[in-house]
Amino acid sequence: MIASRGCHQRGATLVVGLILLVLITLIVTSAFNLSTGNLKAVGNMQTRDEAVAAANVAIERVISTDTIFFAPAAKTESVGPYSVSVAAPVCISSVSIKDYTSADTNPNVLIEGGPGGSGSATGFVVTYWDITATVNDTTTGARAEVHQGVKITLPASPNPCT
Repeated sequence: MIASRGCHQRGATLVVGLILLVLITLIVTSAFNLSTGNLKAVGNMQTRDEAVAAANVAIERVISTDTIFFAPAAKTESVGPYSVSVAAPVCISSVSIKDYTSADTNPNVLIEGGPGGSGSATGFVVTYWDITATVNDTTTGARAEVHQGVKITLPASPNPCT
């Protein structure tokens, strides 16, 4: 009887060992799948951040000169591997700049609009623009759209916002 009890215990050890081996295999497989998913998510975030940076660079290139504000037009810029579509700037508003003279220690002040419409026109306007850049990367599927506000003083004639 003692011999049969020993054989029975050896069989139980084998079964418990196999169950533990299956559990460890499932844990390792789950960890591998989780790390693969995290790696894909980080890669997607990095690709999107690169697309946003490319859109910002394209906007900076477009607004580096004021010619885009005199004749607003769409442009396409290449930034690294990305092709960025920059829409024509949209003028949101313009405010005339007036020369206001007062009796204070600094009598000549340039102001937007002027209190009560007083002051003489300087021939310039402050303009407010919205510029949109869009990146669509067909290789990675990344898409980013960036809006940038711009405030720039321009000659009043011809007023680019009319």
